[in-house]
Amino acid sequence: MRLKHDRVLIVGGGPVGSVAALLLAQRGIPVTVLERADDVVLDYRASTIQPPTLDLLEECGAAQAMVSMGLICPLMQYRDRQQGKIVEFDMTMLKNDTRHPYRLQCEQFKLVGWLYPELRKMPNVELLLSHEVTKVTMGDDEAVVETTGPLGPKTFKGDFLIAGDGGRSLVRKALNIEFEGFTYPEHFLVAGTRYDFKTQMGDICSVNYTADPDNWYVLLEIPDMWRIVAPVDPNVEPDDAMQEAYLQNCLQNLWPRSEPYEIVVKAIYRVSQRVAQTYRRGRGFLAGDAAHINNPLGGLGLNGGIHDAVNLTQRLARVWHGEAPESELDGYEPQRKPEAVQAILGQTGRNKKLMEERDPEVRARNLDAWRALGASREATYTHLLETSMIASLRRSGMLR
Repeated sequence: MRLKHDRVLIVGGGPVGSVAALLLAQRGIPVTVLERADDVVLDYRASTIQPPTLDLLEECGAAQAMVSMGLICPLMQYRDRQQGKIVEFDMTMLKNDTRHPYRLQCEQFKLVGWLYPELRKMPNVELLLSHEVTKVTMGDDEAVVETTGPLGPKTFKGDFLIAGDGGRSLVRKALNIEFEGFTYPEHFLVAGTRYDFKTQMGDICSVNYTADPDNWYVLLEIPDMWRIVAPVDPNVEPDDAMQEAYLQNCLQNLWPRSEPYEIVVKAIYRVSQRVAQTYRRGRGFLAGDAAHINNPLGGLGLNGGIHDAVNLTQRLARVWHGEAPESELDGYEPQRKPEAVQAILGQTGRNKKLMEERDPEVRARNLDAWRALGASREATYTHLLETSMIASLRRSGMLR
């Protein structure tokens, strides 16, 4: 194909944008990454890397790097606050379906921290931090991005544009793409502590989902701490939920102890279930949170964004090098959006409903269903294929 600028612009230097940049650069495609932050953003919200994501990232070297920095977790539990462990799943059952039969707990900022030095080594990559995008214009044969930064206003031009700039994506808004869905009324709280829950809650594993009608929670072990995700009542102000007293109460409700918890990480954020009306407008493409956002119950969102990046960059590379017509790019949305709707938003929405169910009879049926699931090897295997995203990628044709 004819190229006007011989460059792809990527807005957003988070995990999705940076993975896309590395994959394109390794295929000989010049890339400019525009990131408004001045360094890697320490964001603890996403830490789960699913098995097929690691499989897809082996070729570029990112999988090996993450495994070296992360915590391998082959076991996962569904629990109830009153009844304790209901069922435990062993992901090694997937050993014939993936080269990584486990969940890897590796915070997304560690992936970005590995990617930035790799990108800086590559002569065909511009990694520009402290560049905040102010305007995006799409032409028939180019994308134009205007930024502001330490050296003042700048303009960048490329043949294509990938938006990896998150749920509030300026690119998506500039392209006038609707972000369809809803926002939950409650905030989600994330807290991190170095207290080792395994020393007291002896039957837990590293990945625990605990249902409760009022105070459900997710308890995850990551390499240097335990991370807790819990809902905040809509009547509680976000600033109040970030105070020491509220955080201590949240952790004491999880596991009472005589001493206060050491809280080393805390954050609060809104959660939505949304998907972009379209993933493409002319030369511009949406990926990751710019295209779809979801609640964290299942550890799917970051993975889905990386899958977007893999799919889109493979298509761009084939078109760029003349191995496929430009119509190849038309297949990105049909392959990725259905799985965002069905597998990511669908599954996380169901997970939240199960975790917070209030009707006693429905709760009892849910717990019985979990027990029955764990009692059947065939049902467990099917469940793990779905929750690990292997089934999703097979349905879409990204995995065979």
